[in-house]
Amino acid sequence: MGLSFQFGTVGSPIGTPKKPGGSVGAIEFSKSIGLNTLELGWVQSVRVTEATCALIKEKAAEQNVSLSIHAPYFFNLNATDEEWPKSRKRLMDAAHYGNLAGATDIIFHPGSYFERPPAEVLKVAIPRLKSCTDELRKAKNPVTLRPETMGKSAMLGSLEDTLEMSKAIKGVLPCLDFAHLHARPGDGTMNSVKEWTKLLEAYQAALGREALKSLHIHLSGIEYGPKGEKNHLALKESDLKLKALFEALRDFGCAGRIVCESPIMEEDALNMKKTWMKISGEKV
Repeated sequence: MGLSFQFGTVGSPIGTPKKPGGSVGAIEFSKSIGLNTLELGWVQSVRVTEATCALIKEKAAEQNVSLSIHAPYFFNLNATDEEWPKSRKRLMDAAHYGNLAGATDIIFHPGSYFERPPAEVLKVAIPRLKSCTDELRKAKNPVTLRPETMGKSAMLGSLEDTLEMSKAIKGVLPCLDFAHLHARPGDGTMNSVKEWTKLLEAYQAALGREALKSLHIHLSGIEYGPKGEKNHLALKESDLKLKALFEALRDFGCAGRIVCESPIMEEDALNMKKTWMKISGEKV
């Protein structure tokens, strides 16, 4: 019957061989070790040719590995009017070339509040993001744009922010980074079945039950302080309660993709897969 979730890494797994290397090698290697989704990390800039995109798409289809793209970090929906066109182009390039490479989802960091109230910032962010999706649909590009939940309280990207963007714009859905959601309050909360249940209830209330079947999840261990995220950790070095999270996901009948951002990427991705199978009772 297969698993409700596909598992993979953000960026090429550490063990990807030098040849063929690159995204094509990462797809082949992922599949060979039992992972069947991959998020390509185009986080510095989008420097890929149409020919390379065609090769990536072909390999992913052949190996039956689903793809997403992490757009460049240098992006801000709350950028100044002078900065916004450059910022926007980075997301649009990731969406254009990502679609050519066969990716279905484009993940991005939404930006910073610059010490302004979230509600005020969303008044700027939502119309800007909508203009991006409108342009993509005009170009017959079907990708889903996914604002990521962020791990620092100064960043645009609380769960509420991403739900507001998603409710307002067709073709936008959150990327739930559960490590960030755990780190963001800075006090060790968001780490129990009860808290994850509340979060999934809010998600379902905002976006409907069906949306829980196409979740895109980032997951790793995480180190944090009072202001939130410091850096990603291996699962076993972190206080994140993976089983509690997976119990909540199971109870809500969730499905989709879980991609690992831990420093021991594929090792933890396979740990997550194993843990999910144990908790869900599903078999490959």
